[in-house]
Amino acid sequence: MNKLPIEKRVQILHMLCEGSSMRAISRVVGVSINTVAKLLADAGEACETYHNDNVRNVKAERVQCDEIWSFCYSKQKNVPTGKEGEAGDVWTWTAIDSDSKLIISWMAGGRDADSANDFMGDLKTRLANRVQLTTDGHKAYLEAVEKAFGDDVDYAQLVKLYGEATGGQKRYSPAQCVGARKMRVNGNPDPKNINTSYVERQNLTMRMSMRRFTRLTNAFSKKLENHCHALALYFVWYNFVRIHKTLKMSPAMAAGVTDTLWSMEDLVNMIDVYAIKKERLSYSN
Repeated sequence: MNKLPIEKRVQILHMLCEGSSMRAISRVVGVSINTVAKLLADAGEACETYHNDNVRNVKAERVQCDEIWSFCYSKQKNVPTGKEGEAGDVWTWTAIDSDSKLIISWMAGGRDADSANDFMGDLKTRLANRVQLTTDGHKAYLEAVEKAFGDDVDYAQLVKLYGEATGGQKRYSPAQCVGARKMRVNGNPDPKNINTSYVERQNLTMRMSMRRFTRLTNAFSKKLENHCHALALYFVWYNFVRIHKTLKMSPAMAAGVTDTLWSMEDLVNMIDVYAIKKERLSYSN
């Protein structure tokens, strides 16, 4: 089986994590679009498994959660017959450690109660201790947090208050935030730490680092599977490879998940190790 040189695989993965589209990568690197898609799928599977196995027992004090919108194949109002369930709106739920900036948990799904329950249930299993948790005012969080954490959490919501958008900005810009209300839900959260600033800043980083999240382009995801592969690759790259400007280290190092800074070569080697394990498993079955 032919395999790209490690230098080209590093270049492709790096460009995928730095905002380039798959077709642009195929032109720059000089490979087919199918090669880029295959590498993305291999990387996505390996990164999802690695995150699931290794981002555990995280010792965090303050955690912020949010959900960011994107879509797959078409926007929800334009989903064609027969594409229900695999096209339309896709919401990415994220939980970030306010201190280390580690993405502790992530999930792609709807913006509904079932997705909120699954997301909070996963987050709970990854934490080593009681935390102060802050979310926005989305009602689905209320039941989900109680179901996952019970009384073992200091939980508050930051409910933002919006005014009317002005002039021609109404179509593409969100309404102006005119204030926010802090609501204690459970436990004893510190009012000074009730905010969602870090997780919302992470939303901007995601939109800048993954081309398929860019608004008003044709670079959106065409397949939900590839969308999830791109997310898995991005979160491992962000946690283990990318140096946070403020922390001067990767979020995984700051959180104590690893004691070394990864390179993109390390990421490629991890993908290769996963591929070998997967092949051996298929043979044994």
